[in-house]
This record gives sequence, structure tokens and C-alpha cells, in this order.
Amino acid sequence: MRVNSVISKMKAGQMAYGGYLSFPSSTIVEILGLAGFDFVMFDGEHGPFTPLDFDDLCRFADMAGLTPMARIPNIEDSTILRALDRGVMGIMGPHITTGERARQLAGACRYVPLGHRSFGSARGAYFGDFPSGPEYMEHTNANVLVIAQLEDVEVLDNIHDILSVDGIDLFASGAQDIAQSMGLPGQPAHAKVREFEDRVREEVHAAGKKMFDEVGTMARISDMFLKSFKDFIATHRES
Repeated sequence: MRVNSVISKMKAGQMAYGGYLSFPSSTIVEILGLAGFDFVMFDGEHGPFTPLDFDDLCRFADMAGLTPMARIPNIEDSTILRALDRGVMGIMGPHITTGERARQLAGACRYVPLGHRSFGSARGAYFGDFPSGPEYMEHTNANVLVIAQLEDVEVLDNIHDILSVDGIDLFASGAQDIAQSMGLPGQPAHAKVREFEDRVREEVHAAGKKMFDEVGTMARISDMFLKSFKDFIATHRES
């Protein structure tokens, strides 16, 4: 059965490297694998990913030796289940502002007794081809990475409740939405946003937990393309 490379790297005290993909492309997933990346993160919140896209892209990720993960548009059970049943092995839930939302995210990602994920036999469950249901469920629970995105000003009002929830493995920020929630739209680098992020990180550390960027780092594929193209144009205009 598949093993989550990010979790393996975390346990070994190593950094995991991934590509952040905001549009579906099986070719890029394949290239990321050839380049030696550990995982790929699909932006299912803002990108045009369908369940069928996830199905195909997770298949390519498996073949390329990558762990497929996804940021999802909401934390409803059905939304998370569709991603996991396609083969996604890591879920980033947006706008986790309360302990209740953190519990909803964690519970939807794992089978009983750790959660309430529905059992199905889609490709994420090897089409039902496993010798032991309990063994499969225990292994899968241990290899799903759950990341809560803390990107709203009200997070600090509920931070202790959020951090007390079992089943959230890592936490992530989101400067653009933090800025909006603070009345500073379009200013993700504002001093107040940085101060908020620092306070959240301190609280996470005080609870004995980690931020995602402390165990994994991602290259934004669109940024890499844009920079390369702009550099190419600039170089040839100067020559």
C-alpha cells in the first residue's frame, strides 16, 4: 500500500519538496517526479480541478513516485471524500477558524476510530483490492496528512481550541486572506499581517506542533514558468 512521502520525511527529520500546481497537467506531474520532488499539491480551492482531474493526476503522481495532496475548496465531508477516494493522500483545509471546523476537517479525513470517513472501493482504496479491511484502514489513517490553514483574523480568538484538536498534523498560513480579514486587502506583506502570522506560529510551537513550511516547501509551478518566460524575453530584448 502507498506510503505518504511527506510523513516519512517528517519522521526522519528531513524536509519534503513539492510542486504547487494551480492547473491540471499530467505532464507537469510526471516531470516533477523525474526531477526528484517528493509530493505535488493541487490547488483545488482556486484551480479548475474536477474529481476526474484528481483521479487522473493521482494516477500519474503514483507512477511518478509523488505523494498527491490537495487544498480543497471547503471542508464538507463529501468534498474531502471525493479527493481521498481519487487517491489524494494529504488534505489542506482552508479557513479553519474554530475548534469545531478543525474537528470537522480531521474527522472527515480518517476512518473510524480516528474519524468518520466513509468507506468506498474507488481507486484511492485500490478498488477494494486489499487482503484485510482493518489493515487497510489503519495504514491509510496513518498515511493521510491533514493540514489546517489558519488565514483569518478570528483564528487568534479560538487558537487554543483549534490546537487542542487531535488529527490535525500541520498548520499553514495564508497571508492574502489574512490581510483581507484585517481590512488590508492586497497587502499580504503588511506589518500587521506578519505580526499575526508570527503570533500564530508561536502558539503552534507552544502547543508542541509545527507549521507546514517547517517540514515541507513548495515551488509554485506557475511562478516558475512566468519567471522563466520573462527572463527569456528580457534576455533576448537586451541582446
